[in-house]
Amino acid sequence: MLTAALPATQLTYAMHIAEGFLPKMWALVWYIVFIPFFVLSVRTLSKKFNEDSANKLLFALMAAFAFTLSSLKIPSIAGSCSHPTGMGLGAILLGPLPMVAIGTIVLLLQALLIAHGGITTLGANATSMAIAGPFVSFFLFKLLKRLNVNTKVAIFFAAMFGDLATYLVTSIQLGTAFANGNLAMSITKFMGVFMVTQLPISIAEGLLTVVVYNLLTESKQFPIFQGGISK
Repeated sequence: MLTAALPATQLTYAMHIAEGFLPKMWALVWYIVFIPFFVLSVRTLSKKFNEDSANKLLFALMAAFAFTLSSLKIPSIAGSCSHPTGMGLGAILLGPLPMVAIGTIVLLLQALLIAHGGITTLGANATSMAIAGPFVSFFLFKLLKRLNVNTKVAIFFAAMFGDLATYLVTSIQLGTAFANGNLAMSITKFMGVFMVTQLPISIAEGLLTVVVYNLLTESKQFPIFQGGISK
């Protein structure tokens, strides 16, 4: 999630939408969107943990993977920067709802510990990175598998487009908050800034996600890989 090209006095160099950057009304709107998903996510995780204790280890691993990747700062243009999200693999393995809680924990820790993002903008950042990205990754993966696409190819595209979906939603969030009368142009401007660096980053994230998936498959420590996803 990027901040974007606004007047020079408003430029911010942060990966997620920074603390206080959104108008109060829009910060509240995105919290209202985010909270129901978070509640469902916690309930879903509780069921998964009760079903199989190995899911706790997988949860921790996916959280660490997402935290590491989304903490990487890669300078973009106009005083902004890009980063991978690390959410696609977890969405494929655990489902999209558990990733809402994982993404929220990651965003909260980054806001509190390394000043990336913020508390007032947590709802907006979680909506783009912890909701939109994982859901796109999950459903795209399922679609590709129904079309008999190779699992690793499906994982690559699911992670790639999940990353891009995160920035599309961030563009919509920033575009609507700072439209100045022309919503479409505002959203397009933000997206144009992001895509300069985010397209190659999303491709790299797709490739890395496949590599990590291969390592997890070879470890044979998680029952999920015995249920058909690796076939």
